[in-house]
Amino acid sequence: MELIRGSHNLLPWHHGCVATIGNFDGVHRGHHAVISRLHEQARARGLPATVVTFEPHPLEYFVPERAPPRITGLRDKLNALAECGVDRVLCLRFGPAIANMPAEAFIDELLVRRLGIEFLMVGDDFRFGHRRRGDFEMLRQAGPERGFEVERMPTVADGESRISSTRLREALAVGDLASAEHLLGRPYRISGRVSRGDAIGRELGWRTANIRFRRVRPAVHGVFAVTVEGLGPSRRGVASVGTRPTVNGRATLLETHLFDFDADIYGTHISVTFRAFLRGEERFESMEALREQIAADAADARAWFQRNHRAQPTTNDRRKTS
Repeated sequence: MELIRGSHNLLPWHHGCVATIGNFDGVHRGHHAVISRLHEQARARGLPATVVTFEPHPLEYFVPERAPPRITGLRDKLNALAECGVDRVLCLRFGPAIANMPAEAFIDELLVRRLGIEFLMVGDDFRFGHRRRGDFEMLRQAGPERGFEVERMPTVADGESRISSTRLREALAVGDLASAEHLLGRPYRISGRVSRGDAIGRELGWRTANIRFRRVRPAVHGVFAVTVEGLGPSRRGVASVGTRPTVNGRATLLETHLFDFDADIYGTHISVTFRAFLRGEERFESMEALREQIAADAADARAWFQRNHRAQPTTNDRRKTS
């Protein structure tokens, strides 16, 4: 899959495609149906299937306090789109240039002149251009004159309920990982680069691999049994997502303690898959109480893995690196 960062990196050979536009947070089963339809059109026309998305989410730019929690970071979203067989992703930085672009210019300059779209799929609620003047009806009217077809995104339902990013966030917010996996079509995971923390976990005797969430709020909070990929064989552990209220933390962190593992992995990119919700985030009255709870959480996670032995097994390899 080719990633194009910004419209300024569109080159002449990128002209001509079928495309869909949206945030695609989570890349869930509803998105899979959209991409499947996009592939049909791409094959019929002999053109690349292209996803146009935004970073950051438009609401994170306009009203960050009202922006929805992120289901997936950009890297995870791109990986999921690649797994769906998307040929190209155009990632537009959402800032003043996009926010202030007239809707007509969005169509004429970006969609027609730069991308050369022949087929476009968007949702009924898609808005674009300055003051959100552009909508599905504007695209539908512009299409015949400018040489592209427009189609509504299909509604994908699970029983009587629509599969959506909102439903997925609601499931993750309460730790309902089974429902989240059903909506996603895969287990829920977060990936990122291991960064240095304040060594509180080490002082408590529970060393953790920390992933920071930069400028976004994750869709999950609490303590989980997890498996971790990116360190050789898959490994098991216990993870906490939250602000660490006991130590007056502010930034949200994903802290993962890996069982039977003590290597230096700072800077390594890992993927943490959430297997079971254990409890919500709490504030403890002392560091000793926190230490005892971490030990209990680790025991609960190990017990869960013993009951669910099919969850990706860890290894007995206890190598240490220098």
